Amino acid sequence: MAAGLAAVPLVAIVSALFSGGSETLDHLFGTVMPTYAVNSAILMVLTALISGTVGTGTAWLIAASEFPGRRLLSWLLVLPIAAPAYIVAYLYTDLLEFAGPVQSALRDLTGWTAGGYWFPEIRSLPGASLMLSFVLYPYVYLLARASFSAQSRGQLLAARTLGISPFGTFMTVALPAARPAIFGGLALVMMETLADFGVAEYFAIPTFSTGIFRTWFALGDRQGAMQLAGVMLIFVLLLVTWEAATRRGRVASGDRLSDGPRPFTLKGGKAALACVACAVPVLLGFVGPVLMLLANMASQLDDQPFAALAGSFGASLSTALIVAVISTALAVLLVYAVRGSSGLGKAPGPVRWLVRFSTLGYALPGALLAIGILAPLSSIDVSLTRFLRDQAGWSGGLVLTGTAAMLIYALTVRFLTISYNSASAGMGRIPHSLDAAARSLGAGPARLLREVQLPLLSPQLLAGSALVFVDVMRELPATLILRPFNFETLATRVYRLASDERIVEASTPALLIVLVGLVPVMLLTGERRS
Repeated sequence: MAAGLAAVPLVAIVSALFSGGSETLDHLFGTVMPTYAVNSAILMVLTALISGTVGTGTAWLIAASEFPGRRLLSWLLVLPIAAPAYIVAYLYTDLLEFAGPVQSALRDLTGWTAGGYWFPEIRSLPGASLMLSFVLYPYVYLLARASFSAQSRGQLLAARTLGISPFGTFMTVALPAARPAIFGGLALVMMETLADFGVAEYFAIPTFSTGIFRTWFALGDRQGAMQLAGVMLIFVLLLVTWEAATRRGRVASGDRLSDGPRPFTLKGGKAALACVACAVPVLLGFVGPVLMLLANMASQLDDQPFAALAGSFGASLSTALIVAVISTALAVLLVYAVRGSSGLGKAPGPVRWLVRFSTLGYALPGALLAIGILAPLSSIDVSLTRFLRDQAGWSGGLVLTGTAAMLIYALTVRFLTISYNSASAGMGRIPHSLDAAARSLGAGPARLLREVQLPLLSPQLLAGSALVFVDVMRELPATLILRPFNFETLATRVYRLASDERIVEASTPALLIVLVGLVPVMLLTGERRS
């Protein structure tokens, strides 16, 4: 059933790409498709370069060097992942644009006039990649740090005894060994960049995500939007294949770098540079945005429309809770199907492939997933409504389209992967001998799951549910497309206010999203310490 639900958007998009006729596709390729493809590709490459450089460099400093503040910075470097990229983009644009405080202060201090000086344009492809990199580099940092920490201490020390400098040791020994992990992080960064809607829309950069939204809703071209989604799906599948390939060949050492003192001790100016290099990403990606949000919120606290804010928070809270519960329940069923299908814990090929297909949704951008669901279900909904009207006298509107049920369905498909990965990791720690012992005492499958496996899985299930909850709270494109009328979440409220250049009013809901986003950061750091 889960595989069937996940298949709906994929089948709809692929069908539209290959059976929708060539006229629309030819028109797209002759007009907007090259722009969308080039902009999306450039944005992914620039963001990957910046995120890869920052994430890899800071991971190496934390894993291999000892300097004042290293322990604290190793945790702080994860914090920017709690801030959605579109919120960071709104804040820095308000700070750095022509009428913002930075350029205004420069003109006051220097006497420059408009047009008499050059200042980097924030609303540009490089500016968008920088905003995305501020919050996406932790994907590379976490995987690279884990890989560096698992490398052989003896190999690094041997390189040093041969007279190789610390930088040379990094380039010739550590970096090649960590390449699979770094590439895996870069693949995740590029997936998130391709899926981005808020930053690209706010900066007026035509990408696949913004193009799908514009083609369907602004131009009313359903077929064109579906075929754009089909081309976007090709990019997604390439990234998924690359990310899967990077999982191979990772080796852990018996004398790990994380065991014992760090091989490089930095002092004086080098220690100060290391502190600055690790602190700047935290300041730009988390501390700065949070301080700006707090300042904006304090400046208009008396004028805050708390009733509207409470309504948005309630909509976000209820949606996130429902999706988290459904995703967790489905994840338990999926991991039990894999484990219960064989006494050795190896499910048959069809079961493994169906489970893998069911958990593909996280790789699908929100705009692509929403369009893939909306197109086929709206046709089904029209037929269902007509049937109810003719047979039961139904006088209402469409039954599915424009309801919270469709939004919950889409978000469940998108974030089921997170719940499944957490549940699967927990199930992998339960020895099969425990299952065999319970069965020998007469426990059936349901009792085994209820009384043995679920209690042992509860920490992982709770962590997975929290991660899903947070991701639903901050999801923007799918919610914008599929939400019911008069249904506003914190994310859509921030988007609407920021689009109207009401950044100050958007600060309070944005701060709530950032604070909720700290939950997975605490889970990540807590899991690392355990």
